[in-house]
Amino acid sequence: MQPKHLELTQVGIDFPTPKGPFTALTDVNLKIAKGEFVSLIGHSGCGKSTVLNIVAGLHTATTGGVILDGAEVNSPGPERAVVFQNHSLLPWLSVYKNVELAVKHAMRGKSKQEMRDWVMHNLELVHMTHALDKLPSEISGGMKQRVGIARALSMQPKVLLMDEPFGALDALTRAHLQDALMEIHANLGNTVIMITHDVDEAVLLSDRIVMMNNGPAATIGEILNVELPRPRERLALADNPEYNHYRHEVLTFLYDKQKKIEPVSPHIKANKEKETSESKASNSSDAA
Repeated sequence: MQPKHLELTQVGIDFPTPKGPFTALTDVNLKIAKGEFVSLIGHSGCGKSTVLNIVAGLHTATTGGVILDGAEVNSPGPERAVVFQNHSLLPWLSVYKNVELAVKHAMRGKSKQEMRDWVMHNLELVHMTHALDKLPSEISGGMKQRVGIARALSMQPKVLLMDEPFGALDALTRAHLQDALMEIHANLGNTVIMITHDVDEAVLLSDRIVMMNNGPAATIGEILNVELPRPRERLALADNPEYNHYRHEVLTFLYDKQKKIEPVSPHIKANKEKETSESKASNSSDAA
């Protein structure tokens, strides 16, 4: 039996509103093994980012709690690094300086050479050593995310938290970064928790897919074990029956078991009713 690594126990959270407390999450229970890659998926508003923020220490659970290697999580810490959809690089610092900033925080007491070697090591992991002196404005969106991942990894986190890190990128860039992330995960063995809306991405990358019920008072609906052998090659998996089975399971949960019907705004509804009324009047006139 693997030792306990990361545990969420009876996690729930309420947010204050003018009409009283809003329960965003309730009874979230999840145990994650060291080195596991877990994806959180579900419709908008199901609490995925809230779960991630609680693990990151950015939110405090109203009920229950999070334990990482025997210690309670109640504030942010370098052992839990976060990569957001927005790269959050400092625009006035070069690629090298953006990563160096995190290294200086994580490696206090180390020599300048040791720090430089560690910056370069992490930029090599994401294949960005060719752009050391470039500013964020001088590189592409995919490159910015690579630098953001390098900065997070440079903190040597036990858990890498990723909130839709590739959501704003084009399909080809996204695919390249997914491949890079699989390579990094294979080399480093970090525990990864990633939020995604992309079913294919979840199946390709994950050991387990945690599917969230719709909110409010959202919780875990189902957990799918993805037992595809690693390393995974996207082209080989395209026609793989097992891959397509996992994909079907997630789609069934999202679009059958957890259907979400978006409310029609009063403005759109009024326009539709007006169009229907005008259409009926026109048809009556034509018949006359």
